[in-house]
Amino acid sequence: MPRSAPRPCTQLGCNALVRDASGRCPKHPREPWVKPTAATKRITGRRLQAMRAALFARSPLCAECERQGRVAEATERDHIIPLAEGGQDEDENVQGLCAPCHDEKSRAESARGRWQPART
Repeated sequence: MPRSAPRPCTQLGCNALVRDASGRCPKHPREPWVKPTAATKRITGRRLQAMRAALFARSPLCAECERQGRVAEATERDHIIPLAEGGQDEDENVQGLCAPCHDEKSRAESARGRWQPART
């Protein structure tokens, strides 16, 4: 199978050619993602399922769609302030979202997290 053409390193100012899929030369490796030490521990299991059921019983519609004048069923339990950014796993910090709204919010949070320095 033919190899793809070498590409420049994605580090700003580096013109070294990279022949693998990493996009970085050996001088500029990507730092591995590390979970922030201050991140709130996630709730799992039956307790989480009970919290989801209570949320959807209390507010069955997507909160973001309601803000925009649309109607959609909430299927995802979402943290308004993400746990990785210091949010708490409490009723005041959760909302029900439909899958498309949740995916969009998650993509935005992910992009924001990639461009911020790691918190410790």
